[in-house]
Amino acid sequence: MDAVIVTGGSSGLGAAVVDAVVKAGGRPFVIDRQPPADGVPWVECDLADTRAAEAATRELVARAGGGIDGVVTAAGMDVPGALADVPGETWDRIVTIDLLATAAVIRAAIPALKESHGGVVTVASTLGVKAVSDATAYCAAKFGVVGFTRALSAELAGQVNVTLVIPGGMRTRFFDDRDERYRPGPDAILNDPANVANAVMFALSQPAGSAVRELVIAAERETSYP
Repeated sequence: MDAVIVTGGSSGLGAAVVDAVVKAGGRPFVIDRQPPADGVPWVECDLADTRAAEAATRELVARAGGGIDGVVTAAGMDVPGALADVPGETWDRIVTIDLLATAAVIRAAIPALKESHGGVVTVASTLGVKAVSDATAYCAAKFGVVGFTRALSAELAGQVNVTLVIPGGMRTRFFDDRDERYRPGPDAILNDPANVANAVMFALSQPAGSAVRELVIAAERETSYP
């Protein structure tokens, strides 16, 4: 494994994946609105603009020398609330960033990934298999990531390895901007994003002829799965 594109690579799970790629001797390339760790090549992009996301991906493929070995779509967002209370623009943005941008980045990377017989890791959520109240946009997007990834793995079988990662709650800044009632409590059981990043690396490092199709990674007493 050498060059890996990571969306959302400046924080949270994305930053943990960047660290894991570096530790494995690879070269991470980041798409994000904020700069990643010092020295990591990146393109500034609002993933809500899916055409810009495609262009950013193509730019990083070129900067990597025309070839990449992996894509990890770790970027994501959520604004919880009842459907009638979440502004339409916000609802649409959640679905666009979490689902449509996932497809856009991978679409742009497919030619290079086929050339390298590389790997794709999409990031869904336990809320992509179990729905909860006040999360219609997030559940719609993450259920969509599950279906998209399963279909893509069939489409690209033998050409690009496609893995669906389903993480439970993690200790990241994902919850910071939420109303207090939607934040994990002080006793919440959350996983270390580094553990999920290690699972991502496991999927990307499979030998030729082997593919990890799906992984669920959660804290031992995760309540949102199963």
